Amino acid sequence: MNGANKLARHFAGRRITHARGRMSKGATQYSIRQTSELLGIPIQKLRRWDDQGVLVALRTGGGHRRYSKELIDRLAASLLNSGAEKTTQELATIKRSLAEKRRIIQLLLESENRYRDLVETSHDLIWTTDAQGRFIFLNNAAHDILGLAPKDLIGRCFFDFETGTSHVSNRRFLATLKRNGDVKNYVTHLVTAKGEDRWIGINARVVSDDNGATLGIRGTTRDITEQYLATKRIEHLAMHDVLTDLPNRLSLQCRIESVMQAGGVGALLFLDIDHFKYVNDNFGHRAGDQLIIGVGSVLRDLARPCNGELYRLGGDEFAIHLPEGLRKEAIDAAESALDAISHYRFQASEQKVVSNLSVSIGIALYPFHGNDLPGLLSNVDIAMYQAKDLGRNRYVLFDQSSDNLRSTHKRVHWAKKLRDALDDDRLILFSQPVVRLRDRKPVHHEILVRILDDDGTYILPANFIELAESLGLVQEIDMCVVEKLLRFMREHKQIGKKLRYFVNLSRVSISDQRWIKRFVKLLRESRVDPSQLVFEITETAAMSEIDVTLTFIRQLKDMGCRFALDDFGAGFSSFYYLKRFEVDYLKIDGSFIRDLATDEGSRIFVKALNDVAQGLSKQVIAEWVETPEVLKILTGMGAQFGQGYLFQRPQPLERPAERLLPARTHSTAG
Repeated sequence: MNGANKLARHFAGRRITHARGRMSKGATQYSIRQTSELLGIPIQKLRRWDDQGVLVALRTGGGHRRYSKELIDRLAASLLNSGAEKTTQELATIKRSLAEKRRIIQLLLESENRYRDLVETSHDLIWTTDAQGRFIFLNNAAHDILGLAPKDLIGRCFFDFETGTSHVSNRRFLATLKRNGDVKNYVTHLVTAKGEDRWIGINARVVSDDNGATLGIRGTTRDITEQYLATKRIEHLAMHDVLTDLPNRLSLQCRIESVMQAGGVGALLFLDIDHFKYVNDNFGHRAGDQLIIGVGSVLRDLARPCNGELYRLGGDEFAIHLPEGLRKEAIDAAESALDAISHYRFQASEQKVVSNLSVSIGIALYPFHGNDLPGLLSNVDIAMYQAKDLGRNRYVLFDQSSDNLRSTHKRVHWAKKLRDALDDDRLILFSQPVVRLRDRKPVHHEILVRILDDDGTYILPANFIELAESLGLVQEIDMCVVEKLLRFMREHKQIGKKLRYFVNLSRVSISDQRWIKRFVKLLRESRVDPSQLVFEITETAAMSEIDVTLTFIRQLKDMGCRFALDDFGAGFSSFYYLKRFEVDYLKIDGSFIRDLATDEGSRIFVKALNDVAQGLSKQVIAEWVETPEVLKILTGMGAQFGQGYLFQRPQPLERPAERLLPARTHSTAG
């Protein structure tokens, strides 16, 4: 080492010794003056380095600069041992290290701020508990969901707010959480600190230490009160008549099936108001609705004493179910109903009181007059119409011999008519456009079938499809319709276009394996683009044989065809299985669409159906769109497509499409 370096080391060593000697015992920081002396760097330069981030100082409460003793000692030692060049390199290394640390700290702070902002602004309750389930953290959503500020909930738990009905269910929730480690979408009922009912959905996960011991629970909670009540409202609407709030036909069917499966016996009465059309025609539909409500009230009071269950089937028809009731109980109930209705006075208008009301009643006992639901309903319906044919205002107990004669005549008549229509090629295809609502542009067409009768008029499918199913002819009708459509598409060069054709298929057809084989062969040999074909199955048919429906849908979708669930909303049970049906379109039942402008219940129901369908990525088609008011409501709901007389009435498929014009309000059934 040369003399200059030795001299530098000598004076540097003296500076360090002198500076250290002035430090108080146990100090961990140097002042800027001490640092200047130790490093031999002017105070002004140290300040500049601090501002530039070269050698950053800490600040006291009074704003004085302080430097880490460990860092400065290391720099001083480097200066003492290696001279100025080594010190500069050491400073550069420290500068880079400090810059990287500052960058990482900044990222962590930003991440923490984002997390905190998300947590504190979330509408969901975000919470953590200790091992005993007591809250140790909650975000601000606690106030809206539980009715208290987060600080007032520390040390409490969810069970402090549970209702009596949710007690057992909540214990089951804890057992599942303990067993599986997490629970998703658990729904329970709470009462807030303000006494308000809340239905909440909880996602939760157990937090454990390295040894598996439970430290606590973390989770999120969402207020689903509005959705829960809306779902319950939909369930109620699906199972009850909107006008009278009585259980409807679907409720009756479920009830009878349940009793039959349990091996029970009972009686079923169908009641039809005589001359109801007279009230509607002379006093208007509003008066007719009031009459239905009044008769329903009379029958409800009558049913209670005999443990009867009253249902409204639709129109002017009611039903009374007598569980465990036999012939005597059924006849007594029928006679009481006839007497009660005869004494009922209905104020049809300010000037007119209707006082001669009567009903026709059919009675059937199960399992004696039907050991399955379709047979029982058919027989009690026949008995009711026999009561009408015999002069009304009476009851008729189902008679097997009388039914045979009546049913045979009807079935023979329609069997010949349908057979002749098939043989003579008198099945005529009609089409009705499916319109995109936002611009009223036709995008698809539904194919409808009519029978050309001997007098040149058309017979609508509502008059023959059910009979065709019972006679075993509906499979031929379905096959004929599809054959005619495929031929039309080839001859009119429709193959490969974006236009799709919707075709209805019967549940009887899709459950017949031999028919399915013929059908698949027909499609494969047709050379038609399968994606242009949309096959419709009614909700009722789909739910009657779920596994058969699923198998058929998968088979046809594998070929490239599409599917629509028709009359969606006719039965709430489909909500539970909707995810399983791989359908592309949902056609909301027209009975709900038609009354949108006047019936709030229908608006609630259709809005919910539309939201559920679109949430499952299904395209929604509203049927029976007949007025501009209904169109406006549907557009506001976000419905995508519509079909009905407002856009165009059904037209023969072979006739050139006419210009779309608004049509008169009219039923679009069939």
